Amino acid sequence: MTDQSPRFHAVNTVAEWQESETASNMPKRSMTDVFGELTFNQRVMRERLPKSVFKEVQSTIEQGSPLDPKVADAIASALKSWAIEHGATHYTHWFQPLTGSTAEKHDSFIMPDGQGGIVTELSGDMLIVGEPDASSFPSGGVRQTFEARGYTAWDPTSPCFLRKKSNSVTLCIPTAFVSYTGEALDKKTPLLRSMDAVSRQSLRILDLFSPGHGAKRVFSTAGAEQEYFLIDRHFYVLRPDLTLTGRTLFGTKSAKDQQLDDHYFGAIPDRVLACMSAAEHELYRLGVPVKTRHNEVSPAQYEIAPVFETANIAVDHQMLVMETLKSVAPRFGLQCLLHEKPFRGVNGSGKHVNWSLATNTGVNLLDPRDETHSNLQFLVFLAAVIRAVDLHAPLLRATVANAGNEHRLGANEAPPAIISIFLGDMLTDIIEQLQNGTPKSTKRGGQLDLGANTLVDIPRDAGDRNRTSPFAFTGNKFEFRACASSQSVSWPLAVINTIVAQSLDEMATELEKAVGANPTPAKLATASKTLLKKVIKEHKRIIFNGDNYTDEWVEEAAKRGLANSRSTPEALSALKKRDVAAVFKKYKVLSNHELESRLNIYAEQYATQIAIEADTMIQLSRQQIVPAASRFQTQLAQAVSATESVGIDASDQRGFLDRYTGLIAQTMRLTASLQETTSGVHASDELATARRFREDVVPAMESLREVVDELERHTADDLWPLPNYREMLFLK
Repeated sequence: MTDQSPRFHAVNTVAEWQESETASNMPKRSMTDVFGELTFNQRVMRERLPKSVFKEVQSTIEQGSPLDPKVADAIASALKSWAIEHGATHYTHWFQPLTGSTAEKHDSFIMPDGQGGIVTELSGDMLIVGEPDASSFPSGGVRQTFEARGYTAWDPTSPCFLRKKSNSVTLCIPTAFVSYTGEALDKKTPLLRSMDAVSRQSLRILDLFSPGHGAKRVFSTAGAEQEYFLIDRHFYVLRPDLTLTGRTLFGTKSAKDQQLDDHYFGAIPDRVLACMSAAEHELYRLGVPVKTRHNEVSPAQYEIAPVFETANIAVDHQMLVMETLKSVAPRFGLQCLLHEKPFRGVNGSGKHVNWSLATNTGVNLLDPRDETHSNLQFLVFLAAVIRAVDLHAPLLRATVANAGNEHRLGANEAPPAIISIFLGDMLTDIIEQLQNGTPKSTKRGGQLDLGANTLVDIPRDAGDRNRTSPFAFTGNKFEFRACASSQSVSWPLAVINTIVAQSLDEMATELEKAVGANPTPAKLATASKTLLKKVIKEHKRIIFNGDNYTDEWVEEAAKRGLANSRSTPEALSALKKRDVAAVFKKYKVLSNHELESRLNIYAEQYATQIAIEADTMIQLSRQQIVPAASRFQTQLAQAVSATESVGIDASDQRGFLDRYTGLIAQTMRLTASLQETTSGVHASDELATARRFREDVVPAMESLREVVDELERHTADDLWPLPNYREMLFLK
């Protein structure tokens, strides 16, 4: 084995890491000591801001009231002092453009004082607004390339934080990003607008059912469970497909992968655990409340999950989770893969997004409580969600549509492309009671006797969970399980908020009309039950508690009239529907122009991703696969010739050589065909182009992969140019 072999380097990496300085210098301070130390959180603000200013900020955070610009100077001064005390030299307006990642432009605190010296400065104006170049970010037609002006606007509801990298400390100020015209060019702005919309409509329902409730605002809350892969970094850099596209475009299954289910929740490997701990340490310092870590189903796959937070902060923190995992992993000789399907044949990665509604006084509006059948307020909120998902299932599907998720959805590892709701036994029973009259009872879970004297009886929930459902009720929240592991969850959350706001609005209007100017509990109860029956009758088709992976469900869903958008272009076409544009416009979340821009951007991103993958396959085939196979072909030919030269029958070897030579020829033909197909894709608009890539280029890529993977199965291991699945998934 030569020094150039990827196997040689990877084994050395593991051995070197075990003795490395990184391994022996893990963080010594406890999580409780470091939590939030790099965030300008409410505790820090209380200590550093004048009392009146702190109350202003607190009111904005808790009640959504506008922040008076007059207090910005005081906040900026305290923020600057705090940041400089922690070693910061620069600040940045940290924002989330439509690339799906984050962006930042660093500015120094230093300003010349006019006398040959310097002063440090961060004014209120500098805090509130920034002006990055908007010309090179995706705009989908909102801005032309020559129109460069864009603005970042401070979001005071999300804590500022410090990023420490190498010898640099930067103050990050979470912001929205808009164009010169005020149109949203980012993920945050629509989310904040949608949170306002769902809050307004939720308060109307609370006013009906809980007069004097005292709530000033209703927040959407979220928690995103992040799945990811960790592989040895040496293997990563030796795989151009992984470095350029995030997934293996070629590769055959290992003899062993996840068949034995032995990796799921198994003991975490030492190097991986060290990497996880270091990432958690950094996230705790940033105030990100990560709570859970474990092995996932596939070898080399893991999960990290947080405590739930206000949706806006949860999104910011989720972006930090992804960035931190990617930045910490190389310190341990590892690479974090966030692609939805980096390895064919084993489970891919998703991001389960848990969503609920809660008042600023701490009441979870989706908590059914003990006597659920009599909790009409909860049932109205529940019915609003059911109605929203049924009316806008194609739109929800569109929020999780990208090139990576296309490999995962419906692959017996993730929810299908059919959007449905799982309610569980208890809520389904109450729904059925409502259909038949007035609900009289709530199912109980009771206790489980485990049959051993030393084991105490444990409480059993009123219903099981369903891991195959794309939108499942899980006790006091809904879990949207179809989200892609690499995406920002801001877009799905913005859509959920908006469509639920619409249903709450229309249901509140109907209830208000029914009870009149002088509502009584009896009137409200009667009106609520009538409304609930109507909603259930019209939208119960979206409820499915069975196995979403079966062919029978696909057939049943079609009978119910539920959409099944299997491809990304097909799913994105939902953004062209008039009712979708109308709901976004009515609740001031997205204008028609802003919505159209997102359709164009997401379609273009899909086509571009497929084009990059196709070009990478072509290069790999011509520059590595065919040359390596040709070397093995030469060795085979020489072996056959040598065997025949001494009079020994080599017909079996010659037959193998002929078949192998045929595979090489087929690889070359399919590579040329893929290049011709890719170069011939021309269409009238972004969505049409995306369709052409899905219909023409993707099948050509699949054909090439099948032949190359067959070549790998028959090529000598020491000649194959790419690290294989066994090495990447099992060398830890």
